[in-house]
Amino acid sequence: MSSIFTRIVQREIPAYIIAEDAKNMAILDINPLVEGHVLVFPKMEVDWIFDLPDADYKALMEFSKDIANALSRVYPSKRVTMSVLGLEVPHAHIHLIPINQVSELNFSKVRVPLSSEDFQVCLDRLKSEF
Repeated sequence: MSSIFTRIVQREIPAYIIAEDAKNMAILDINPLVEGHVLVFPKMEVDWIFDLPDADYKALMEFSKDIANALSRVYPSKRVTMSVLGLEVPHAHIHLIPINQVSELNFSKVRVPLSSEDFQVCLDRLKSEF
């Protein structure tokens, strides 16, 4: 069975797509830790990020860097963090999260509730950076 990310790539289910290239995609996390929480993933369905072929891994990192730079322009913060957990979805992915303090990077905390309008504003702001 395809992962949720593969289904997003194939446009079987909707997502707030920020950017994509031939190999990668960036979307808004629908259960964000903070506003601006983004998921970046390869279109290739690979469970563990370190199983990606070297060229694809490097392309994912370069793509993530572009997304993180856009995030830092739209959501000024002390850092845009990068986290790779890989436990919740069996498809390699990176969390990019703008934070001002370490406590904001707690995946067990209650997520920020955003309306569809909030997501659309965030999406429009980030897309305007590309």
